[in-house]
Amino acid sequence: MEDIAIIDLYWARDEAALRESDRKYGAFCRAIARNILAVWEDAEECVNDTWLRAWNAMPPARPTPLRAFLGRITRNLSLDRFRSARAQKRGGGGMEYLLDELNECLPAPGSVEGEFDAKETAAVISRFLGSQPPLQRQVFLRRYWFGDSVAAIARRFAMNEGTVKSSLHRTRERLRRMLEQEEVAV
Repeated sequence: MEDIAIIDLYWARDEAALRESDRKYGAFCRAIARNILAVWEDAEECVNDTWLRAWNAMPPARPTPLRAFLGRITRNLSLDRFRSARAQKRGGGGMEYLLDELNECLPAPGSVEGEFDAKETAAVISRFLGSQPPLQRQVFLRRYWFGDSVAAIARRFAMNEGTVKSSLHRTRERLRRMLEQEEVAV
């Protein structure tokens, strides 16, 4: 079923929208949640919550592309669950390591400028990623947006794991330098 038809089902408040979303994008959303949470049951719950959030967002939203909309919801729900588990000393897993990798080139949370800094940082990162060659951008996004392991990225792009690690390190360094040039506190 096409995305427009699925969105129309949401707007018509037809529960078939949930089934069609799961059929078309369930595996995609589950992969995002599993990469962040590493616990199948938690990942499944986040995906189910994704369908609920989409149900509540449409109408008034008419997201395009639907895949990115659902992926963003899943990622945000999974990160919230990860942070909650970590705060309760029950967390762990790969996402903590990913966030530590990025600490060198991202501003610390809770700075005086707060919300403004977060929006400015997001805009700079977006411009930065748009300026990167497609392969480096895809590798970076697979690691830090989707939470893929280095081994999975290496398989996906037919690269050595060492090459992936080097690419990620160089991309993080370029991002850090750009943030400094843009005077975003790192």
